[in-house]
Amino acid sequence: MKAVVIGAYGHIGTYLVPMLIEQGYEVLAVSRGISKPYEENPLWEQAVKVKLDRTKAPGFSQAIADMQAEVVIDLINFDIRESQAMVRALKGTNCTHYLYCSSCWAHGRAGLLPVNSDDMLNTPLCAYGKDKLASENYLRDEYEENGFPATCIRPGQISGPGWAIIGPWGNASLTPFQKIADGEQIMLPNFGMETIHHVHGYDVAQCFAKAVLHRDKALGEIFEAASGNSITLYGYAKLMYDFFGKEARIGFLPWKEWCEYEGNPEECESTYLHIARSGFYSIERERKLLGYQPKYTNVETIKLAVQSYLDRGLIKVK
Repeated sequence: MKAVVIGAYGHIGTYLVPMLIEQGYEVLAVSRGISKPYEENPLWEQAVKVKLDRTKAPGFSQAIADMQAEVVIDLINFDIRESQAMVRALKGTNCTHYLYCSSCWAHGRAGLLPVNSDDMLNTPLCAYGKDKLASENYLRDEYEENGFPATCIRPGQISGPGWAIIGPWGNASLTPFQKIADGEQIMLPNFGMETIHHVHGYDVAQCFAKAVLHRDKALGEIFEAASGNSITLYGYAKLMYDFFGKEARIGFLPWKEWCEYEGNPEECESTYLHIARSGFYSIERERKLLGYQPKYTNVETIKLAVQSYLDRGLIKVK
């Protein structure tokens, strides 16, 4: 049995490739450049490294189809046209399972919590999320109307060692971490009650691997690769003050004033897109159908990522 992982050297693929090898697959690790995975694993030596750039190879989808793999896992598909091309190419091949990496950004603003994963009337807030949702709906239709063997998986905020995680300001800025490490006050937008949903890259990979293992239950489904918990911006800031052994000094500002305080329009836009959803994603169906059980809580994942910042000297402790 052969499995192709597209985008194999990223944060998901780092863990997913060894998982598939453990399941007995011959794994073709496709990437535009052959780099090292985020974490070392001797099983990576068994993977077949394939250098192929989706953005520069006009026949990329056909090249994947020509590999005649039973399983194709697409971790770096950001365009509905790529989804359509992949489906056309894979029809009539050995492929019995195509797994598409979507995103929690396919959701719009949260209404009832936990969020309804089957809501096909989502209204994503940005072009990225709209494209992910378009691919989801297309693949679901292809499964229901033509039997194309698709599964969609939506990671939360992928985090872990070596990753630029979303911080207590709802963006990737290191400033709030450094301020907290220095014992300074930080200001949060609004009342700090919006939520972030970190999930370790290992657990996202686990969700994909479980879907491959339980193919018959996964076909046609959309799964949330989440930790089962969310954290408020306030709770996140408080966690970080505790992590650095500092007394919590947390203030609040209205949105417009907070953006002036943050000072970077691009980071403010990132914050808005992260916190405007404020979702919470149940993983009960994933547990029931796939046997999915996160190895890391969201809090454990945050701590591991921040420790990695310290280890790499990105945050200084006086």
